[in-house]
Amino acid sequence: MQEKRRIKRRYLLYYMRVYDDDSHQQIGNLVDITPVGAMVVSETPIPVKLTYHLKLELSDDISDQPFLEFTARSLWCQADVEPHFYNTGFKIVKLDPDQVGIVERIVEVYGFRDN
Repeated sequence: MQEKRRIKRRYLLYYMRVYDDDSHQQIGNLVDITPVGAMVVSETPIPVKLTYHLKLELSDDISDQPFLEFTARSLWCQADVEPHFYNTGFKIVKLDPDQVGIVERIVEVYGFRDN
């Protein structure tokens, strides 16, 4: 399958917890993020083609805010290479301009470095 991504994916060294703001339940952990998309690993499959209001738990070295709240649409979900886990790809559909800096800080602090 041809890669459609325009921004290079940056996997993270630290998995941050992701919550569904509507149900207030943790849906998984963040694997990677850019201002336009994210991937979440979870113990159960996440339904696709749905819009979610998500909250990403932030650490003190990222922001003084406890959460980054954004809206994203699930595009795909597939089994992870690790049994009993699933990866879900999200397209971020609403991220305020001031929140882009938080996403960039997450990648800067926790992203794997390119060789």
